[in-house]
Amino acid sequence: MKKNSMFFLTLFLVLGASECFAKAQNLQIFSADNTNGKINAKTIQKAFNDTGVIVDVNNDMNSIFSKRFGKVYHKKYNLAIFTNEKLVKKLMGKYPSVGIITPLSMSIYSGKNNSINVSTLSLAGMARLTKIPLNNPDLMAYAKLVDEALHKALVHGKYLSVKHNPKAKVSITKFAMEVELEDGDTYAEAIKSFEEEFEGELGPVGYLIPKKYSFKHPDYDAFDTYSIIRFNAIFPVSKNHPEAGAYAPFSVVIYKKKGEDAMHIMYPSIDNWITDLDIKDANAVKEVHKTQSMLKNILTELTE
Repeated sequence: MKKNSMFFLTLFLVLGASECFAKAQNLQIFSADNTNGKINAKTIQKAFNDTGVIVDVNNDMNSIFSKRFGKVYHKKYNLAIFTNEKLVKKLMGKYPSVGIITPLSMSIYSGKNNSINVSTLSLAGMARLTKIPLNNPDLMAYAKLVDEALHKALVHGKYLSVKHNPKAKVSITKFAMEVELEDGDTYAEAIKSFEEEFEGELGPVGYLIPKKYSFKHPDYDAFDTYSIIRFNAIFPVSKNHPEAGAYAPFSVVIYKKKGEDAMHIMYPSIDNWITDLDIKDANAVKEVHKTQSMLKNILTELTE
């Protein structure tokens, strides 16, 4: 009887977890009262760093928006990127797709009734984009670190109810290109040359690169990720969807496995924002589509 009880308990826990994951949202918003004004982008950054998810960039977007567009939509609005290199390296051994959430991003913004909010991808959102199993221990550990950082940063905070569609289809834009070596070149040098061309194409059409990461791993000749943003897209989107910082800046991964001829490039299609956030504003939709189209065209031309 005892064995049967344990069996049913285990079954109950498994089914309960599955039900929980089935309802999980891809994006999470953590909120806390900030009437005393003690919580800000800098204190949140420190809490994340102290937890082990290192914030590498934390930009005051209101300063940028006011200069570029002459107005802002929120009292406080920051976009930040963060990573845990140890877990990224563990995951990339089997799942190069972890590069499309490296770095992770978040928005920090003022909410109603003197609240402060932080939006990030949830465990479900991380798994959905990368196709890494939801129960992968390293991915779960990553999500747990983010959760700990949020609780440390916003003491007495709580997760808000999110009404986005968790079943919306996700699109990943992918490219593959054979790396041809010239005399004396290494794969690393050839890929660096490609990346210099890529970087050179981004600036003139309005993209910025807040940060580039290069990871060393025995299975790869190269594994580089870019954090990329286009202000003309995030500005109109942020008006009604400040939580979009969970997706922006977005990440592009460029990698080549040892023993393979092809270099791979991929990123979460920017068009995902429209369905994931249920964006209705016509100008925001237009700029999101434009951002996806321009980046896709750049990479198409470079990889042909």
